[in-house]
Amino acid sequence: MHILIIEDEAAIRDMIRLSLEQAGYRVSGCADAETARREIVEWKPDCLIVDWMLPGDSGIDLVHWLRRQPGLQQIPVLMLTARSEETDTITGLEAGADDYMTKPLSLRELRSRIKALLRRPAQWQDQPQLLRDGPIQLNIETHELAIDGQPVKLSKKEFQLLKFFLGHRNRVFSRDRILDAVWGSDRYLEDRTVDVHVLRLRKLLKPWGLDRCIQTVRGSGYRFHCDEAQHGQ
Repeated sequence: MHILIIEDEAAIRDMIRLSLEQAGYRVSGCADAETARREIVEWKPDCLIVDWMLPGDSGIDLVHWLRRQPGLQQIPVLMLTARSEETDTITGLEAGADDYMTKPLSLRELRSRIKALLRRPAQWQDQPQLLRDGPIQLNIETHELAIDGQPVKLSKKEFQLLKFFLGHRNRVFSRDRILDAVWGSDRYLEDRTVDVHVLRLRKLLKPWGLDRCIQTVRGSGYRFHCDEAQHGQ
């Protein structure tokens, strides 16, 4: 796995590089957004660590650029900053960062967050506006669900969980993987959280006989799979 660090303070950049190399990652670094753009296009790293305050274009500008690039927009981004206000965190995440850490850094926590980002399904790749499976139709833009053409109300987390399942059909995911994908790495939740929300989503789908589409895979987690018989019910 190749990680690119964009940080203008050489001491911080070298400290992070050494820590990640000791964890087994291939690491490179640069000091500004202009150089970072060239290296991202050339090397297509697996993850970016981006400082907010950079000479020239800011880290926010760099992330905005990244999320508009086909073939690159799925690269996960961890943003670093000395800013610690809640509004700053929101600004960073809304710009397209996947995670956010404030300085001074805990290298142990940094490694843990990078590990979580690298195992999380890509969130920023091009997605269709509508996700469909049989009678289920989920509008990604409006957060509206329709089943057999009938509008169905669902909560924000039910929407995010169903979106994840519809986008990764027929694949088995552990509870930890689902937590990372739906709740994010910056959370302290138990696996039971997934079970509770799956139960709610099954209840929502049950009137159409679609609750069985969310299958429990003993010892592994959950899989979303609807066969033709279920579609016809």
